[in-house]
Amino acid sequence: MQFALSIFLSGISLGGQYALIAIGYTLVYGILRLINFAHGDVFMVAGLLMVYLSAFLGSFLSPGAAIGVGLILVLALTVALGFAIERAAYKPLRSAPRMSVMISAIGVSYLLQNFATYITGGLPQTYPALPLLSNNVIIGGVSTKVVTVVTPFLVAVLVIALTQLINHTKVGMAMRAVAKDFETSQLMGIKINNVISMTFVIGSALAAVGSMLYFTNYPSIVPLSGSLPGLRAFVAAVFGGIGSIPGAVVGAFIVGMSESIIKGSPFSIFSDAFTFALLIVILVVKPTGLFGEKVTDKV
Repeated sequence: MQFALSIFLSGISLGGQYALIAIGYTLVYGILRLINFAHGDVFMVAGLLMVYLSAFLGSFLSPGAAIGVGLILVLALTVALGFAIERAAYKPLRSAPRMSVMISAIGVSYLLQNFATYITGGLPQTYPALPLLSNNVIIGGVSTKVVTVVTPFLVAVLVIALTQLINHTKVGMAMRAVAKDFETSQLMGIKINNVISMTFVIGSALAAVGSMLYFTNYPSIVPLSGSLPGLRAFVAAVFGGIGSIPGAVVGAFIVGMSESIIKGSPFSIFSDAFTFALLIVILVVKPTGLFGEKVTDKV
């Protein structure tokens, strides 16, 4: 019973963290029809920023204050990074073929990974312990970190807030209009570039929050630390129906729970293979995912 509870807690924690990354994928795809392959690396950069900022701020602030200020700065800098990537790598290619934008996204991904390797020397960096979140707690006889319990509730709050933003604000209305019909929205006077930038800002902010939760549980960061979480989140977005926020969240929790169950079994070595096998099955059986809508391209 305790083993099953530990698997469940680990699964919902991983699922929540993947959900925050998957939402970034699904938001960008919903508007630009682009898979932002650099998104997982933005997640990794947010983790490294926290490592270096906490060390720097700790030299003249108390440990608690250094962590608090560091978290705010990480959020702001990650948002700025997402905004800069969109303006530098994607905006100039707005009218280019879709393949060109995809290649640009892959290039940004490798640029971030190589820059992180240059800064860290390729050596693992240890994520700082966050107050409260890093503390241990006993649930049903199982010892786990507070972050494991907090993650699903925080994800629920953020998803509800994002849903309210999209459904009940002018920015959200513009995002929905652009996602529905890019060209017509532009003709109607919607500032497309501002809407797209806002999408990247929201996605990057969620990735930063996801990194704080993820690296509290898995504190070792290397330049490739964003690759697998990013790919799993992408699978989750496709599973739920890429372009659908509820789909991304549901898909993420399914992927996180599946990964946790397999890692707790004798077949743990196949945990990554299962994730991508799941992607293949979904694409074959239901290409639009659980909540995706079938879209007919105009000729």
